[in-house]
Amino acid sequence: MGWKIFMHSVRMVLDNLGPALRVSAVLYLLQAASQIVTFMMPQADPMGGDPAAAPVAAGELLILMILALVASLWIAVGWHRFVLTGETPRGWLPAWHGSEMLSYLGRSIVIGLLIGLGIAVIGGLAMGVAMAAPGLVGLVAFGLVGLASYVFFRIGLILPAAALGETLSLGESWKATAKDDKAILVLALIVMAGQFLISVPAMIDGDSSSVISLIYSIVVNWFATMIGISVLTTLYGCFVEGRALD
Repeated sequence: MGWKIFMHSVRMVLDNLGPALRVSAVLYLLQAASQIVTFMMPQADPMGGDPAAAPVAAGELLILMILALVASLWIAVGWHRFVLTGETPRGWLPAWHGSEMLSYLGRSIVIGLLIGLGIAVIGGLAMGVAMAAPGLVGLVAFGLVGLASYVFFRIGLILPAAALGETLSLGESWKATAKDDKAILVLALIVMAGQFLISVPAMIDGDSSSVISLIYSIVVNWFATMIGISVLTTLYGCFVEGRALD
């Protein structure tokens, strides 16, 4: 079931590549702008140069980061709504749903805080034990990432609900995904494996400052972003709305 959910999410993007680009292309370029600007920015010379340049550059990056956050929320809400309601962009930008985007942001922060606090507590205890056997540190770290992914998928259905303007509590999301929690565990492992695989070429290349690495990162991260949003959309459709997987 976990594999079916993942593959359904991948096909969701590939089978709707045109709408996916219309929902996200312009916004994603804005989201990637900070990465591009950082790449093009000359390395600062600590022994010289204009001392006012660093604050200016930092200010520009801060503005780009804020715009990137807005763009990411806009993409997520737009894609959720396209898949779940059939809302198709009229041009190269999805419709603006400000209240839903704010709700999405708020719920994302709640999820981040809950998972971060839980992992900090459990991770602190686990790492304390693992330090006695250094060989276990990597295994514990892998387990913590897996646990965070699992919990995220269990409670993350509140995000597609926010995109639709619906009310769904953390408890309701947890209860809904309890119908097949083993599938959620498998899905979390698959997503972790996928993230590792897409990072392998960058590790092999070894030069993160090259143009090829930049292009690879931007293209692959677009697919990862859209598939990640699609996974949550599929989970919501399957466990909350009762939709069947193809």
